[in-house]
Amino acid sequence: KNDLETGRVLQKIDFDRNYFAEGACVLNGNLYVLTWQENKCFVYDIKTFKYLGELWNPTEGWGLTTDGTSLIMTDGSAVLYFLDPMTFTVQKKVAVTLNGKPVQYLNELEYINGEVWANVYGDDSIVIINPQTGKVRGVVDCRNLLPRSLRNANTDVLNGIACNPLDKSLYLTGKNWPKLYKIELVKQ
Repeated sequence: KNDLETGRVLQKIDFDRNYFAEGACVLNGNLYVLTWQENKCFVYDIKTFKYLGELWNPTEGWGLTTDGTSLIMTDGSAVLYFLDPMTFTVQKKVAVTLNGKPVQYLNELEYINGEVWANVYGDDSIVIINPQTGKVRGVVDCRNLLPRSLRNANTDVLNGIACNPLDKSLYLTGKNWPKLYKIELVKQ
């Protein structure tokens, strides 16, 4: 947990170096933290960060969000996996397409106003997906969000989407980015 105004860390979970923590979301008071290649999803109490257990993930974990009922996960493919939050078993799979073609490398996810937002790994864009059909209804162009002057050898890809449910503010960032950006969408 961070203070948005100052960036100060308020509470954190330290993971063993054997794990690459990737996606995370909160559902029913539980914090779910997905690992990339370690086939685990750790579960914590969101208020106390107390460890509650872990769930088995048979594939890679790239992104995780929730629609309020199911966990929704990506594994770097063009598929959204809808998972039971108690067992992590697949309830359904939805193939994601843009103009009839699969959208590969779906990564970080956020569920916003009934739609799944996903960044496309290695591309400075976010696709907005209908979770029932998998069809992309819009693309958010994030090129130049992080100016070249703030990029260095450690700066990686766009990989952070968040929506404040109280005021619907949208936030974007990336791996090892020095800034978090509050954005507004502008139609072009």
